[in-house]
Amino acid sequence: MITRTRRYSTGGHEVVVDLTADVSSFIASTGQQEGLLQVFVPHATCGIAIIETGAGSDDDLLAALGDLLPADDRWRHRHGSPGHGRSHVMPAIVPPHATVPVLEGRLALGTWQSICLVDLNVDNDVREVRFSLLG
Repeated sequence: MITRTRRYSTGGHEVVVDLTADVSSFIASTGQQEGLLQVFVPHATCGIAIIETGAGSDDDLLAALGDLLPADDRWRHRHGSPGHGRSHVMPAIVPPHATVPVLEGRLALGTWQSICLVDLNVDNDVREVRFSLLG
């Protein structure tokens, strides 16, 4: 298994960050042609999603999460910005991991699929994401 960790600055707003290019570079750097890629975010308030980006789907995901998990005072977990508790519930909906096959040295994603970091937590803007290739 080969593992690398990257840091991302997500800023002070809800965000979907496309990791696909970074993941592809990681795979190329390993020289491995076949295996399973595991993407994992070791934070209690982030998730990893495989979605289409650039055509509005990333904004739609944030809107849907806003509808499901409103940023208001209903949450028992209360510290940080208003609605912070929802960020701790979000990984149950958008899990902190994804696994993708690697075939012939490339991600075996569908045409419109991208691997993305989803972060609703506006209180912490530095995130680590771990890429691991098992082959």
